[in-house]
Amino acid sequence: MSDYEFLKYSEKDGVARVTLNRPEKINSLSIKMSAELHEAITRVRDSTALKVLVFEGAGGNFCSGDDLTEMRARWGNANDFMRRAMLYQTMANLLEDLDKVTIAAVDGYAVGGGLEITMACDFVIATERAQWGMPEIDWGLTPGWGGTTRMARLIGRRLTKEINMLGAIHPASRALELNLWNRVVANDRLEAEVQKLLDLLASKHQQGLRQMKFIINKGVECDLYTAQGFEALSGGLVAAVNGHWEIPDADKGRGLDAFAAKNELQKRRRALSRDFWVDR
Repeated sequence: MSDYEFLKYSEKDGVARVTLNRPEKINSLSIKMSAELHEAITRVRDSTALKVLVFEGAGGNFCSGDDLTEMRARWGNANDFMRRAMLYQTMANLLEDLDKVTIAAVDGYAVGGGLEITMACDFVIATERAQWGMPEIDWGLTPGWGGTTRMARLIGRRLTKEINMLGAIHPASRALELNLWNRVVANDRLEAEVQKLLDLLASKHQQGLRQMKFIINKGVECDLYTAQGFEALSGGLVAAVNGHWEIPDADKGRGLDAFAAKNELQKRRRALSRDFWVDR
């Protein structure tokens, strides 16, 4: 099932697969391909049947980032560059915020924008021959959608400076050491390892997974006490969906029913509230 020019897209058993498909260009992100990618992620977001999204690359590589030849010819002026960076950031945020588990299956190169995709995913599994880096500095560019921001949150500012300011291309094992990626497997074991993870995820409490992802992603960006608030609320919600939802003094929908029916409860509450401490 695919209706894209530069992506392969399929859905099966609650799993969506997006394959970046410009192998002759090392799956570099053209303007058209980026638009299709944004559309595919939105498509996954809007589905309640899908539980997992897997990203892959065609032709033995994951993604080499933006198409630099197209950038020079078609991206426009400085304001256009800024707008495109913001569009990419929106796409990465959309990917990171999906209420689905996301997996990047990396073979070959994952550099620039390709690496930025992996950093917005929940899990990254790579082959031993996979390579990664942020070489933008040598093209006279700076990263636009996670290479400095998400990376600093994942591995700290000192290592983020090293990766971005030096522009080296690193082996997969280094990403494992830095906690950028989760697992490195033999070159012929990538799909098998992805399937093992998919089988494990399918066995889990799906609402629990959704809430876990939410509270981790949101909690890491705020202070401890606010993060603990998310954690506590999640505990209450998961108890409710597990059947322990009745609270003796909860409204149980009576307020909304009263609004619809305009009954005595609605009249009494509004009569008490409407002019309370209001000087007219």
